[in-house]
Amino acid sequence: MTTLLYPSASSEEQRIVLPSVTWQQYESLLATLGDYPGLRLIYLEGTLEIFMPSPEHEMIKKIMARLLERYAEEVDIPLHGYGSTTFRREAKARGLEPDECYCVHTLKALPDLAIGVDLTSGGVDKLAVYKGLEVPEVLIWQSNQLTLYDLRGDSYQEIVRSQFFPDLDLPLFAQYVRPQEQPQAIKAFLQALRHCG
Repeated sequence: MTTLLYPSASSEEQRIVLPSVTWQQYESLLATLGDYPGLRLIYLEGTLEIFMPSPEHEMIKKIMARLLERYAEEVDIPLHGYGSTTFRREAKARGLEPDECYCVHTLKALPDLAIGVDLTSGGVDKLAVYKGLEVPEVLIWQSNQLTLYDLRGDSYQEIVRSQFFPDLDLPLFAQYVRPQEQPQAIKAFLQALRHCG
């Protein structure tokens, strides 16, 4: 497990999944490892994933966050960022740190929208964790595609329009998720928004 705590020279994501972890053990690990830079703990009903994102993962989540924040400023939607704060609910046996998350209009105890980046398969089902936390929308980047999920009842449905950003053109947004050229991508995205508007 200690090899997981040090980033390697490779750009691969590092993860370990542990079964049969109690809530108390999860809380203890959060207290011990919670401040370790870049380390994420994801808990779902006794299964714990310890995850160290790759530089590529972090660059993608950052460009998505920057694009969404600039979009919100451009269309005057108040956005409160929580970053990658740990959210957990013992009663639901779920906890995680989104890559980025936001409250829209007013600050709330839980975010309205979470951003996730999945570059590799496997690990804990993050949508199941978000469902237990009752996060209304989750925006996921996977396989170079952007997918928006909306919590309806007890399951997430894939949607094309956000309830919080109803005029956001997701295919247009996805075109500018260019982690290697963040400044140019943000400027080009804003120009495209102003041209469409």
